[in-house]
Amino acid sequence: MADLFSKCKSGTSARAREAMEKGWYPYFKAIDSGADNEVTIKGKKFIMIGSNNYLGLTQDARVKKAAIDAVERFGSGCTGSRFLNGTLSIHEELEERLADFMGTEAVLIFSTGFTTNQGTISTLVGRKDLVIGDSDNHASIVDGTRLAFGRALKYRHNDMQDLDKVLKNNIKPENGILIVTDGVFSMGGDIVDLPNLVQVAKKYKARVMVDDAHSIGVLGKNGRGTCEHYGLEKEVDLVMGTFSKSFASIGGFIAGSEEVVHFIKHMARALIFQASPPPASVATVIAALDILQKEPERREKLWYNVHKMKKGFDQMGFNTGVSQTPIIPIIIGDDEKTFGFWRLLFENGIFANPVISPAVPPGMSLIRTSYMATHSEAELDHVLGVFEQLGKQFGII
Repeated sequence: MADLFSKCKSGTSARAREAMEKGWYPYFKAIDSGADNEVTIKGKKFIMIGSNNYLGLTQDARVKKAAIDAVERFGSGCTGSRFLNGTLSIHEELEERLADFMGTEAVLIFSTGFTTNQGTISTLVGRKDLVIGDSDNHASIVDGTRLAFGRALKYRHNDMQDLDKVLKNNIKPENGILIVTDGVFSMGGDIVDLPNLVQVAKKYKARVMVDDAHSIGVLGKNGRGTCEHYGLEKEVDLVMGTFSKSFASIGGFIAGSEEVVHFIKHMARALIFQASPPPASVATVIAALDILQKEPERREKLWYNVHKMKKGFDQMGFNTGVSQTPIIPIIIGDDEKTFGFWRLLFENGIFANPVISPAVPPGMSLIRTSYMATHSEAELDHVLGVFEQLGKQFGII
């Protein structure tokens, strides 16, 4: 009989142990300070360019006070699911605020962004249905499609002709169809071709769900995300958002029609059987939403920083792929060179994220960088200087 645990000595696990032994293991770095544009690890300060804290709100005094006040009023947790004893008035307040902000009939919040996608997709896609996703979609979307009883298909990244082809070759009259895509893709930093996706969806009478985890607070005149960015808010059926990026907390939400949200609310196992978001997390989101709406200059500063860094990297000759957002990948290609580059960044006081396959295709290893509204000119200039030095040292530029 085979030993169930034998796999633990091979594959990714074995590669991680090898990296630890050689001293270039880059993951699970324990940070001793709060999430900010500068962090401390074992007494050393690092410029953080590996965070999704786009608006820089995790250390905002108003946000932290809201969390503290919520703990004083409601306590530390809810000790149950939303379905039973875990719904507080603050949960409903946030749902009402988000529905108003997003311009939808209803919103339902979940304890994590990951389970928002899992719960929504697996609940809506039945045995006779098709769920079709971009090949670069986030893992939470992929896992949601795996849990669904319907048939899951993929189309080539941001290729709407291929989406049309996949639909044409696979649909049957009895199929309900859900197309799911990231709004901003978390590794490449590019934006979905939503106008053409919507046209394909209309052709086949498919429903559209956009995961706007990296878009809300970033894209659109009012920060409502990809659909607002394109002026297509009325053409998309469901928008998913997360609280762990611009909202400086943890959790997620699905926004759509009252009828669909009501169905998810009463059918999604990821909601019914999961403990509800703690009061501090919810209050943090409400405070962050207030700031997002009242201080549009934060998004303006974020985009100033993004344009500065994108221009700087491109002028040096780095390959930044097709990035259009605060996520700017530095594509290196070779895994070992990527880890070496990361290690010297780390030694020079810069915290970035090395990404290798299977998170990206083989031969496309990269350093994932991302930027905040609160980064200073001096910090960004230092980052560019170190990248230029290392880029020449590694023969990348």
